[in-house]
Amino acid sequence: MKYRYLGSTGLSVSELCFGAMTFGEKGAFLGAPGRNWSEFGVVPEQTAYDLVYKALDAGINFFDTADCYKNGQGEELLGNALKGKRQQVIIGTKGRWQTDPSPNALGASRYHIINAVEASLQRLKTDYIDIYHLHGFDPRTALEDTLRTLDTLIRAGKIRYIGVSNYAAWQLAKALGISERLGLEKFCVYQGYYNIAARELEHEIIPLSVDQNVGITVWSPLAGGFLTGKYPRNQAFPEGSRLANATPFESAPIANREQAWQTLEVMQEIARQRNASVAQVALNWLRTRPGIASLVIGATKLAQLEDNLAALNWTLSDEETAILNSVSEKEKPYPYWHICNVAGDRRLADDIYP
Repeated sequence: MKYRYLGSTGLSVSELCFGAMTFGEKGAFLGAPGRNWSEFGVVPEQTAYDLVYKALDAGINFFDTADCYKNGQGEELLGNALKGKRQQVIIGTKGRWQTDPSPNALGASRYHIINAVEASLQRLKTDYIDIYHLHGFDPRTALEDTLRTLDTLIRAGKIRYIGVSNYAAWQLAKALGISERLGLEKFCVYQGYYNIAARELEHEIIPLSVDQNVGITVWSPLAGGFLTGKYPRNQAFPEGSRLANATPFESAPIANREQAWQTLEVMQEIARQRNASVAQVALNWLRTRPGIASLVIGATKLAQLEDNLAALNWTLSDEETAILNSVSEKEKPYPYWHICNVAGDRRLADDIYP
């Protein structure tokens, strides 16, 4: 296993982070009527433990979950599995989304964050959380109040570092500025949706995070299973698969579908030449990207986890990386096309904006 520093935290985390979103049985997706967490996979208790033990044996020291995953089952099962290993691992969890039907059981208010952290500590069976992320921005709560609350929880020893997930760049930048001005703890981790078929994170989040030394972790590096290459282009998805009742683009949004299929075809050829899986190609491409500390992988079967781990046994060549960069390149939105075309002589790097 290889490890990377996580932003400014000083923590060394495994390049692959194991995510517990699929842990547990069915559970209503609160805040999204008609949806159920089982759509993202169902992992029985013993299988969840076996997956965590396999991850630990492989050297993974970074685990990710959230209070809303299977309505707390994700945290509970992860906490059980890591019993006796607490000092050897980094646990990240998240709060923001609805956890019960009451009107204040969501958001980033002082009321909800304190309650959410206490509940997560109980489910994880620990007295501290290494990295506590806000799972999304809350425009109804003053950002200053949210940051003061998180700072208080750090000083109380409940959490050690703070991060965000699914924030816009301006929201993260504003938060960093407020923390700087008020002398509060800063967000030091950003968890975002990023893969070779969906490169929007490169527009603002990656440059901001690299500039401010915010560590980036990636969710859905395989685009909801699309980048495994196991789903034929013009055939129905297998019954019982994650994508059986949704297109891959609904499960993990991809703006340019035709380009995604073209990229996948190139990845399949590289995988064939390398005697590797397409998923390994997808993970290895992300390992080449600037600012990325760790990729959050999930699994419902040991074979899936083992295949993902095998990606660490090889790397893409410079030529393969260049081909993948080219076939998956997205149009640059304004002002980036202008920056690249007009001010290119002053750019610091070719692979991130500006």
